Amino acid sequence: MYELISAEQIRQGVAQLAAAIDDYYRQKPLTLLGVMTGSLVLVADVIRQLEIPLQVGVIQARSYRGAATSPGELAIHDGELPHVRGRHVLLVDDIYDTGRTLAGLYDHLRPLEPASIRSAVLLRKQGRQQVPLEPDYVVFDIPDVFVVGYGLDYRDHYRHLSYVAALDPQDIEQFQE
Repeated sequence: MYELISAEQIRQGVAQLAAAIDDYYRQKPLTLLGVMTGSLVLVADVIRQLEIPLQVGVIQARSYRGAATSPGELAIHDGELPHVRGRHVLLVDDIYDTGRTLAGLYDHLRPLEPASIRSAVLLRKQGRQQVPLEPDYVVFDIPDVFVVGYGLDYRDHYRHLSYVAALDPQDIEQFQE
């Protein structure tokens, strides 16, 4: 495992993201939806820096299961979703990989009639996109490596790291059953 993005770089990037969100949504009724579970740390850091009124909710979308290092079928659970009709929705996710999760969430939310849907991601993995949809806000572009830390995990390990790290193949192998 090696450090890809330092804790200080993340802190600076998140501050810039929060400033951009503040600027764009200044006079709009905002609902910020964290895509669980990987975005938990990012959402907490972003909302502490926002200066605008907002409603916060979560939606769970998962395409990685168990030991997988590539996405499978998308499962969405919205039991904790607040009322979004007529509100501007900002989806906040940890990573934009193939884009299928983000596209699936847009499709899931549109029938609920929000005023708009935009998205922000901490990381955009280069060269993996399978859909034409791009996030509205990207904090960091990264190479096509499996990453952990700052909320991202591999089999529920490494979420606690204050930085983003890339896993080497031997890091993954140690968790194989």
